[in-house]
Amino acid sequence: MLSAHEFATLMLVKDAADHIAGLEELGTLLERQLVALERLADGAVRPRITAQGESLLRNLAFIH
Repeated sequence: MLSAHEFATLMLVKDAADHIAGLEELGTLLERQLVALERLADGAVRPRITAQGESLLRNLAFIH
């Protein structure tokens, strides 16, 4: 089960990945393959939501 903070981080990655302050808050999401790291052309690393992460958020919205 994800914590409230992890759910919030997942939603932030989906909607505003550029606003993630540090990659340390992504640990569990990376482990559970809900988020992946993408290397940009300039060499920067940015998190992106995976299909599994998208599915989880879609299912949560359906339940809510």
